[in-house]
Amino acid sequence: MPSALQFQCHLVLIFLAASKGETRYIEVRDAGEDDPFLLLSEDLKRELSAGQIYRRSLRCIDMLSIEGQFTFTADQPQLHCATFFIGEPEELITIHYDFVNIDCQGGDFLKVFDGWILKGEKFPSSLDHPLTTSQRYVDFCESGNIQRSIRSSQNVAMIFFKIQQPGNGFTVTVKKNSNLFPCNVISQTPSGRFTMVIPHQHRNCSFSIIYPVVIKISDLILGHLNGLFLKKPSAGCAGVGDFVELLGGAGLDPSKMFPLADLCHSFHGSAQMKIGCDNTVLRMVSSGKHINRVTFEYHQLDPQETETRKENSIEEFCFPSI
Repeated sequence: MPSALQFQCHLVLIFLAASKGETRYIEVRDAGEDDPFLLLSEDLKRELSAGQIYRRSLRCIDMLSIEGQFTFTADQPQLHCATFFIGEPEELITIHYDFVNIDCQGGDFLKVFDGWILKGEKFPSSLDHPLTTSQRYVDFCESGNIQRSIRSSQNVAMIFFKIQQPGNGFTVTVKKNSNLFPCNVISQTPSGRFTMVIPHQHRNCSFSIIYPVVIKISDLILGHLNGLFLKKPSAGCAGVGDFVELLGGAGLDPSKMFPLADLCHSFHGSAQMKIGCDNTVLRMVSSGKHINRVTFEYHQLDPQETETRKENSIEEFCFPSI
């Protein structure tokens, strides 16, 4: 069965309430048949030759993982619509307004948000994003032609809009840009391998996997000695300055998730954890004093893997939710 967060992220009919400078919440109201992460197949991506532009219409609730030109035209008043964009971990997303025909004075709006929002929870969290919450919104009705292109700070972004007059709408072109040091990432897939590098930067970076997973950390470089600590009220890495933490929960925002384990010191080898939560996050906290690097791999948790393994595993969490 899909998890609650997968239900929210993958399926349609999202209720959106917005006010200037902040979105109060986006909430899933119903289910659709399509998994948005699979709306664009690998076959389609291969068929698009170099220089060829992919074009299609947008639905009121949509998800895109490919470059192209996309048009929304209202066939009836559309009050709560959103399009979610996702790229590969090492990609940033640029959204360019080609054409906009909406009634700003009549209450329509068209906004870009730098990240994702679901049910009031943001990714990246406010603690991990370089911009304030209000700066993460770009409102077309306020900026107009001044800012027609918006680039995300990570591999996800979204637009949300309200268009009341049938026939009105907009066209956007979406492009991907390379990111040498990916920081905050939502994984498109339930399995993979990734190396996160923070080069002498004072920042926090989260890698989010919206599945119950087995995660194995094979290499961690933080500039000091060995050690791994399970989260306890009196233990942790708070005083270390540079560390990696594993988080689990049912929502999107890492700052609202349950801390499961701290990894405070460098090691080479294998540290594995089975996390049955709806969402698993590996978060690196960096003071900027070191070049910090962590390499890990992950795959979706099979119920049979709840059995104890002989290899280097630490505690299991969240299994009642799967």
